[in-house]
Amino acid sequence: MLNALEVFTTVVVGLMVGVEFSVAFVMNRIFNALPEDSGQLARAHGGRMLGAVMPVWYIGSLGLAAVWAIAGWHRPGVGLVVTAGALLILSVIMSILLLVPINNRGKTWTPENRPADWKEQMNRWDRWHYVRVAVIIAAFTLLVAALA
Repeated sequence: MLNALEVFTTVVVGLMVGVEFSVAFVMNRIFNALPEDSGQLARAHGGRMLGAVMPVWYIGSLGLAAVWAIAGWHRPGVGLVVTAGALLILSVIMSILLLVPINNRGKTWTPENRPADWKEQMNRWDRWHYVRVAVIIAAFTLLVAALA
């Protein structure tokens, strides 16, 4: 049963990493290349859509890593799982303190109501998102290593 939990947790975190990596390095570049206001509207829609799903994914991933660490406390590699869990905690804290406030503003913007500094706010979100992606990639890598 523990093996199934380990694999399931790794897959869930890996898929989360894939989505966030895609947002950072694919979707936002596509949105930025769209004409006129389309990119800002696409970001707002993405913020609404992923803003509803990602909190559950982040907290769920953290919960799965915690269960793995507790259930596998006696097994080799548990230190890697605990460290991955700490990184997932960091990613949640970063999200709540740095990214969610910007996302909550951005998902309501339209070309008519967006602030003058909307691009700067999106650039700030992007920079923090790159850091968060690096953190969750590190967590995923540790979980994969713990499987070995």
